[in-house]
Amino acid sequence: MYSFLLTTHAACALLTISGFILRGYWMLQGSPLLRHTVTRVAPHVVDALFLATGIALIVEIRLAVLQNGWLLAKFAGLLLYIALGMIALRFGRSRETRMTAFIAAIAVFAYIVGAALSKSPASWLAYLAR
Repeated sequence: MYSFLLTTHAACALLTISGFILRGYWMLQGSPLLRHTVTRVAPHVVDALFLATGIALIVEIRLAVLQNGWLLAKFAGLLLYIALGMIALRFGRSRETRMTAFIAAIAVFAYIVGAALSKSPASWLAYLAR
């Protein structure tokens, strides 16, 4: 079960960031595809599955959330990623604001992946300390 959950979680991570980058590109191009029903619904389905598999992994391996700083860092990063994504794709008042939020959201997502892989809140920097 663990392998299935981990694979599904990783696939959802790839789909989530790929979809976000595509929607960001469409936003910058002013594409009407950004307002298509599938474009508006699919990310919520993928993100719900992404979150569900993450929670299932925590339960499956019996992780103590409050005792694992890397996991808390991932959750904090997730909240920041969501906020930046909302600014980038919906609430940014100017193109510059949207672009800045878009790039920052991608950087935060990279931080989250680094924290997951290194099991450290230092994210990718943890590999330098080894």
